[in-house]
Amino acid sequence: MERISWNQYFMAQSHLLALRSTCERLMVGATIVRDKRIIAGGYNGSVSGTVHCIDEGCYVIDGHCVRTVHAEINALLQCAKFGVATDGAEIYVTHFPCLQCCKSLIQSGVRKVYYAEDYKNHPYAVELFRDAGVQVEKVQLVQVGVDVQMQEKRRYVDQLLEKLENSVDGQDLASIKSEAERLFRTK
Repeated sequence: MERISWNQYFMAQSHLLALRSTCERLMVGATIVRDKRIIAGGYNGSVSGTVHCIDEGCYVIDGHCVRTVHAEINALLQCAKFGVATDGAEIYVTHFPCLQCCKSLIQSGVRKVYYAEDYKNHPYAVELFRDAGVQVEKVQLVQVGVDVQMQEKRRYVDQLLEKLENSVDGQDLASIKSEAERLFRTK
């Protein structure tokens, strides 16, 4: 039996964490690792105890949802909350970190960033990582039992259902919608 590589294992953990995201725009997960051990995980979502984007929509200012705490920050804050050192750690993130997360990762002592997907890779973030000596490596998830494109598929099916509303009889449409709900049910 062939074992999953460490990079694939930790990246799969990040993709699994992303499934807990409450952001409608992009599901992101992050796993912080030290000495081949997971020390924290995070996903993007609202501040604890407040409304979620999936319930009330995103709160967008200047093209950014200000309601959402990014996955990398949530993972770092989990370390801070429980007194776990991040100096010399590695992080596995489903998407390239934004500029603010980049700066936080550098300041926290993270030495290596693995990411699965490019996402608005800010040139200054790339420069900061390089200047700080933080290694950055793209590691796409290849051995997966988790559908990492579920959000995009759901959006596409919803668009198709909208188009069908005017051309399919009500009972057939209800049956199609019911089947789509069953296929995307996560509980």
